[in-house]
Amino acid sequence: MSMSATVLDSVYEIEGTLPAIHDGSLRLSYAEVQRCVASERRWLQSLGVRRCALLADNGARWILSDLALLACEAVNVPLPPSFTAEQIEHVLGDAGIEWILTDRPERFGRDHPQFLYVARSHQTGLTLLLRNRRPRSPALPNDIAKVTYTSGSTGAPKGVCLRWREIQAVTDSLVEAIAGLEVRTHLCILPLATLLENIAGVYVPLTLGAKVIALPAEATGVGYDGLNPKRLFQALDETLPESIIVVPELLRALVHGIRSGWRAPASLKFIAVGGGAVSRQLIEHARAAGLPVFQGYGLSECASVVCLNTPGCDKPDSVGRPLAHARVRVDENGEICVAGAVMAGYLGSPELRGEVRTGDLGEIDSNGFLHVRGRLKSMFITSMGRNITPEWVESELTSEPEIALAMVSGEARPHPVALLVASAGADEISIVAAVARANSRLPDYARVRRWVSFPETPSLSNGLLTANGRLRREQIAAKHHQLIDSLYDHENLLYVS
Repeated sequence: MSMSATVLDSVYEIEGTLPAIHDGSLRLSYAEVQRCVASERRWLQSLGVRRCALLADNGARWILSDLALLACEAVNVPLPPSFTAEQIEHVLGDAGIEWILTDRPERFGRDHPQFLYVARSHQTGLTLLLRNRRPRSPALPNDIAKVTYTSGSTGAPKGVCLRWREIQAVTDSLVEAIAGLEVRTHLCILPLATLLENIAGVYVPLTLGAKVIALPAEATGVGYDGLNPKRLFQALDETLPESIIVVPELLRALVHGIRSGWRAPASLKFIAVGGGAVSRQLIEHARAAGLPVFQGYGLSECASVVCLNTPGCDKPDSVGRPLAHARVRVDENGEICVAGAVMAGYLGSPELRGEVRTGDLGEIDSNGFLHVRGRLKSMFITSMGRNITPEWVESELTSEPEIALAMVSGEARPHPVALLVASAGADEISIVAAVARANSRLPDYARVRRWVSFPETPSLSNGLLTANGRLRREQIAAKHHQLIDSLYDHENLLYVS
C-alpha cells in the first residue's frame, strides 16, 4: 500500500457522523470529507494533474485539496500566502509547476499570465489553472508527496522534497505523543502552507478523529504583516479549541492578553510553541497565566517536528525529547544532526542519504532532552517563526544610494531592525524613503520596521569590519546591544487595533 493512502485510511476509518472540518462557513463530517476527497481525486486524475501548487487561505478548501492531491499521488507544492509575486515566480520555475489550485485566480493570473483558466472545482470552489506551455520539470526522487518551500532565508527559497513515509512517520509519532490528551478540537492558527500546521494541525487531528477548525487569516487576526490580538482572542473564545500551535510572538500576545484582562478558554489542553527560540522565562510566564504550553523543535528538512515536550515528559528549558521516529545527535562542533525521517534532498540538488545537519547548535542532557543554543551561521529566526538571512535584507537596503552600510538583526524578535550608515549627503528624510523602497521589494516578514544610525562607522580599525569588508556581527551586537534593544521599545508597532 502506498504511503499516500495511510493518512486517508485513518480518515476513512473514523465514524462518518463525527465533525471533521469547520472553517467558519463550511462544516463537514468525516463522511462528507471522504466523499469530497474521493470526488476531487477522480477529477484531478481525469485531467492528468501530477505536479500542482496550492495557493489559498486557510479553510476547508485548502485541506480538501491537499488530501485529494495526496490521494491521487500528485506532488503538492504549497505556496505560503506571505510569498511575494517574485518568490512565487521563483517557485513556479524552480519546481516546474504545471498546475495550480488557488482561491485568487484573477490576481494570480495578473502576476503570472503564463497560467490560464481550466475549471473551477465543484468540491472546493478553488480554481484550477494550467501553464500555457509545458515547463521544464526538474526530476524528483521517487514517492515525493510534497515540495515545501520555507519562509525563505534568502530571496530564492529552496524546495524541500518529502516522501510519503517521512510525512507519515512524523504524523504517527505525534499521534503517539499526544494521544493521551484526548484532544477533540484543534484550531489552525498558522497558515496551512506551513508544514508544521499541515502535519500537526491537520493530519494528526484527522488521524485521531478530532475536529479541525481552519478559519481564514482575517478571522484569526494572524498574518505575517502583523497580528490583531483582539481577533485572535475572539477566534479562541468562539471556537473553544483544545489544542493550538503558535510561534513565540503569538505566545507573547496570549500572555499579554491575559495580563490585560482576557481569559483564555478553559478548553485548552495543549499549546505547542515552536518555529523560533523560546525563552524559559516566556514558558514560565505563559504557564503562570494558565496556558498549557509545551515547546518543540523541528524543521522542514526533517519533515517538521523532531522533538516535543508533553505533559508527561517535560523540561521547560528544553525543546523536548526526540519523537519516536527521530534519531538526534550533536556532533563534535555542537551542531544538531537529525536522522530517521528526513527530506529526500533539496529540489534540483543531489538526493540526500543519511542525516540532516541542521545548522543549529545544541546539546542533549543526561535525561535525553535536547537544548538548542543558537545558530551556526548568521541566519536568524524571528519570534513569528520566519527564517531570515540578514545579508538578503542588507543587500536590498544598500542597493539604495542613500544607504552605504547596513546591519540587520532580529533573532527571537517580532521583526527585523537595522543599524545604518548613510551615504554622503543623505539626510533622514531621504533615508526613510530609501528604507521604504527597499521594504517594498521584501515580503512582510523581512521588512525593517525600525532603524537607527550606527554610532560609529564600522571599520577595520575599530574592529567592527573584517579585512575583506564584512561586518563582524557578534562584535557589533555586543557593543551596541542596548541601542539595538531600544529599537524594540515600541513593539506594539507590530500590532494593529
